Amino acid sequence: MVCDDSATIRGAIARILEADPEIAVTAKVGNGRMAIEELGRRPCDVVILDIEMPVLDGMAALPLLLRTAPGLKVIMASTLTTRGADIALRALRLGASDYVPKPSSIGTLGDDQFRRELLQKVKALAPKRFRPAAARALPALRPASARRPALLAIGSSTGGPQALFALVQGLARPIDLPIVLTQHMPPAFTAMLADHLTRLGVIPCHEAKDGDALVPGHLHLAPGDRHMVVEGGPGRLRVRLTSDPPENFCRPSVDPMLRSAAIACDGRVLVAMLTGMGHDGLAGTRAVVDAGGTAIAQDEATSVVWGMPGAIAQAGLCHAVLPLPQIAPKLLELLKGAP
Repeated sequence: MVCDDSATIRGAIARILEADPEIAVTAKVGNGRMAIEELGRRPCDVVILDIEMPVLDGMAALPLLLRTAPGLKVIMASTLTTRGADIALRALRLGASDYVPKPSSIGTLGDDQFRRELLQKVKALAPKRFRPAAARALPALRPASARRPALLAIGSSTGGPQALFALVQGLARPIDLPIVLTQHMPPAFTAMLADHLTRLGVIPCHEAKDGDALVPGHLHLAPGDRHMVVEGGPGRLRVRLTSDPPENFCRPSVDPMLRSAAIACDGRVLVAMLTGMGHDGLAGTRAVVDAGGTAIAQDEATSVVWGMPGAIAQAGLCHAVLPLPQIAPKLLELLKGAP
């Protein structure tokens, strides 16, 4: 279902979706009240939900839609502004599965990047009953590195903000090493994500700036549209931001962060790969593990999309593949246990 108060945008989004033979648009409605009523008549799997609408806006409609159809996946359509980013992140905490940056004009609806992102996210969030049901036989797990990590590195994408909120809240005691994070997001969104993570009151988080020293106990987030790489050495690590071409269609990308961290830290890196579509982070995790580091991945059952964590798990790079609530305790265990 497409829910937007602009008939022009509704029609344009529906045409993009219906051009894919695997997707059918069941309804196009102009406000949240109509979406709830239509959902009661004609169930669907995914709703594209605008935030600002008359009668009933997206934020007010979101919990009602989820109550009407438990298991429904909702993608918020948010403007690329600080206010839009803040609302979208609040929506993710209330149960939305993802967001798409809403085009600023009808002309940009035809942009290839928007089209690709919209189709990928709708398909990735399709219920698992529509996906192949073959059991996944994972390779044997690897032993953890005997060396204490000098850096904790986190990668995430689709479903990442919700997973990050849970992970950070689970890190109940101070972390005495720097933490770096790449989450696939545009610029206004990464700044607001850092603010939301800091507000949890567990670990201070800030959007990294070029040349920043990596501070123990702080979470350094790659800014939107810039790759974050790690330079220096243990105890003197710093950030360098680049505008190098996107990798895996992403900037920021997880791979440059991990590849550089493996070199700067001489392999003393602990990787946590959270929910996300695609395989960004696979090559970087392989570089970390080959250099002597350790990786853990979120499991399929608790991932919104088991793309990124699934890629490193199926490649045999993981020490552990765990449900989201068990990842923070495992990280603390690994940080405590290594000499």
